[in-house]
Amino acid sequence: MAYHADNALPSHSGGERVLPMQKGGKQRLKKSDIWVTGSFDVPFLALSLLLLTIGLVMLFSASYAYAFYNDDGNSYAYISRQLIFAVVGLVAMFILSKLNYKVIQAATVPLLLVTLALLCLVLVYHTNLRGFRRWIPLGPITFQPSDLAKFTISVVLANYISRYYHQMRKFKYGFVYPILVIAVFCGLIYLEHHMSCTILIFLIGASLMWAGGSNWKLFAIGVGIVAAVAVLVVVNPELLENYAGERIRAWLDKSYSPDDLRWQTNNSLYAIGSGGLFGTGLGNSKQKYLYVSEPQNDFIFSIVCEELGFVGAAFIILLFGLLVWRGVDIAKKCPNRFGSLLVLGIMAQIGFQVVLNIMVVTDTIPNTGIAPVSYTHLRAHET
Repeated sequence: MAYHADNALPSHSGGERVLPMQKGGKQRLKKSDIWVTGSFDVPFLALSLLLLTIGLVMLFSASYAYAFYNDDGNSYAYISRQLIFAVVGLVAMFILSKLNYKVIQAATVPLLLVTLALLCLVLVYHTNLRGFRRWIPLGPITFQPSDLAKFTISVVLANYISRYYHQMRKFKYGFVYPILVIAVFCGLIYLEHHMSCTILIFLIGASLMWAGGSNWKLFAIGVGIVAAVAVLVVVNPELLENYAGERIRAWLDKSYSPDDLRWQTNNSLYAIGSGGLFGTGLGNSKQKYLYVSEPQNDFIFSIVCEELGFVGAAFIILLFGLLVWRGVDIAKKCPNRFGSLLVLGIMAQIGFQVVLNIMVVTDTIPNTGIAPVSYTHLRAHET
């Protein structure tokens, strides 16, 4: 059942305080409005911490061989960095949980401008990685503007829909304007050669349009057009950039693998099949020893399946499902339409990203990411 944001109306009789308004309907923030008090949602917090813990354990198990080979014998290279990110993320989570989300709403325009500027900047200033323009180098680290765009699209559309909610069934307000916003984001990210994120941004935007009350007939027509374009591209993969088109050809024809194009996907399937019902045991994967490319990253789920089996993988999927379900429940209880839609956008990002990743790893949809170099080529080169 689709959830529509009209279930979350502003509360004037208790609960969250409604901010005073300026002329034109804009909210005026006071210092006392910036921070909020209250407890955490315990189930949501528990699920987040449990998934974080499982993720760190599996990251180390999946990455130590790959790190040893690529980081001069340092098997702890990836897990040590990820532990730092995890600690920083937990601190940031705590601070942001005390921030009134209406502060984010008030910062919608600056956030939008910064995100668009970064999406344009990365097209001309980026790391040199086989024609892919996704990362801005910042000294010892890199930054991917598309990651910020996933959050920004939710903020922008949540703010827009909350302001024009009663006009969302009109063609102009409920279809044209939101589609233009989504198209700008998708277009810039596609120019980075980042097909998977382009699809994800579209799905987040479409979800918010549906939840925000766009006319279902227009929505259905739009989805039909997108589906027709997707079929056209699959039937004629040459219409896409070379790397993405080649990946689609390799997905359709399992024997088509120039330059070991299917190396990553095939070894992922070997890993999944080797896991069976209960897995080979934590740490006992064979495919992580330089067979599955990027086992610590995009294809970590294949190592999860190999080591924990169907039961372990299903349990992790269940945890993500419960996290998204709890997030939607929180969205329903928000006393403000912007808050409801923002939570739904974030949950859509998490849910779709999990589903898309699993579908790619299991070869259900084409792997349109960066083509990895197989280790047979690396070893041949070294010898």
